[in-house]
Amino acid sequence: MTESSRRRAAIVDIGSNSVRLVIYDGPARAPNTLFNEKVLAGLGKNMGPDGTLDPAACARTLAALRRFVTILRDMSVSDVQTVATAAVRDARNGVELLDQIRALGLEPRILSGSEEARTAALGVISAMPEADGIVGDLGGGSLELARVQKGEITDLASFPLGVLRLAALREQNPKTVAQEIRKAISDAGWAGRGEGLPLYLVGGSWRSLSKVHMYFSQYPLPIVHAYNFGADSVTWLQARLATMDRQVMRQVAHISSARLRMLGEASELLAQLVRVLGSDHLVASAYGLREGLLYASLDPKVQALDPLIALAREEAFRQGRQPEHGRTLDRWIAPALEAQCPSSPLMRRLRLAACTLADVSWRAHPDFRPERGVEIALHGNLVGIDGEGRAILAAILFAALGGHPKQLDPVIAQLASPAQIEDARRAGMAIRLAQRWSAGVAAPLEQSCLINNGRELLLSFDPASANLYGETVAKLHEALAAELGLMTASASMSVE
Repeated sequence: MTESSRRRAAIVDIGSNSVRLVIYDGPARAPNTLFNEKVLAGLGKNMGPDGTLDPAACARTLAALRRFVTILRDMSVSDVQTVATAAVRDARNGVELLDQIRALGLEPRILSGSEEARTAALGVISAMPEADGIVGDLGGGSLELARVQKGEITDLASFPLGVLRLAALREQNPKTVAQEIRKAISDAGWAGRGEGLPLYLVGGSWRSLSKVHMYFSQYPLPIVHAYNFGADSVTWLQARLATMDRQVMRQVAHISSARLRMLGEASELLAQLVRVLGSDHLVASAYGLREGLLYASLDPKVQALDPLIALAREEAFRQGRQPEHGRTLDRWIAPALEAQCPSSPLMRRLRLAACTLADVSWRAHPDFRPERGVEIALHGNLVGIDGEGRAILAAILFAALGGHPKQLDPVIAQLASPAQIEDARRAGMAIRLAQRWSAGVAAPLEQSCLINNGRELLLSFDPASANLYGETVAKLHEALAAELGLMTASASMSVE
């Protein structure tokens, strides 16, 4: 068991546009999605003039929930949170629907606008602990805003400006929609609050917009989480959407037809929000309300764990030979790598993640282990890391697993700088030396040290480990010394 502990939990999310069941498993600090299904019930779409939920939408919702209850039972999931948001919150007959949901065996609760904003913000914090800016969560019935900084949430707001409601406003008076959006946000005191800060985009419609931007920008990774782009490109994106073939958009950006119909409203709202807030760039988040609910239930000590390292340790437990070997490896190689030039906090964190993951490809065919390491870094289900970080991590693992520099995946060079790739290669070569020297066992590392004195790279070891310094180890030792720009590599037994 890892320090973040394993658990299986589920969230039933009854939204204004969709009803969704997500079942999570794995480390509590950074859970993996075991099952994910949504039904576009449209609770907020066809409300009656008296503010009541559409009977057909309620029927679709209840049918979906009956299926979800059966799935939860068959998968033996007892830790279930059921929440309802704007449509049920605002409907005159929302309480009646909740009674019917309780009869199915679920325990639903309505989130207030402020609770919804806070929970979405917690979801972003759980995946990006360093987040500093405005979280915007766009749903079918509402828009929530939250200010996040250093893991804290300082301000919250909720507006009846979801994509479904925006469409209704447009039908009434298309000329005043933009003005009404700006006025609502400004009147609530949010004008200029995002100046110089990122806007974190939560919600399916804004994630889809981010995918479209990735497509037009020819972004080399198919992962939307942590994708970063300039706020000044929203207007350009709107123009592209107006002329882009829908079939192409569905095939290339993998956006459903139901979501496509909402992108116009979503892009209009984003354009006006950016204009009022003054945010200078946008960051897509795959984590939001549901992940925020899970994060809020964790012990503060678990919340404080690094999600990237938690996931790396989980992967090491599942696939590695020595799952607790990562920190030992990092302690052994760090002094030699940082003797002449201290590493950046980013590189130190990614180096620890790479040390933790360094042994997970041992079951792969030997000829493809470097590629396996790259695949885990570039395409793995990781959080707490962006495209640049994935590229650096991939470069470290590629070198650690014996990859030749000329065969490095070109995607890495598109996302990381030459200097970052060079540092990553040195870290990877150091990991490879450590793994070969120790054969993946902790004792030889604990009984030796790697010393960079500015002239030579000295491997000093206990006499009991003397026989480990064989020909292969010597070659890797010499190669790392040359990579670090040192004159020689030497080995000697330590003296008590």
